[in-house]
Amino acid sequence: MAEVFAAIAVVGCLLGVMAAFGAIAVRARRRGATASAVAAAMAAYDEAMHTTAYDTFIEMRSQDGRTSPVAAPGKERREGPAR
Repeated sequence: MAEVFAAIAVVGCLLGVMAAFGAIAVRARRRGATASAVAAAMAAYDEAMHTTAYDTFIEMRSQDGRTSPVAAPGKERREGPAR
């Protein structure tokens, strides 16, 4: 009978811990605190496991910071010779 109570206690503790982790995850998502952490964790993983993927990640981040040239108002931008 003691083994049954021990098994129930272990299962109950595991359920309690999982419920606590779920509550923490919900709270973190509401606050928006997970986006940068997940991006950093995935970048670290990619750097360790896939070196070319990390280089691609860095290149994509640098491309996000670049701006596209915009034509001045009232002037049309030409791509090539007019035909």
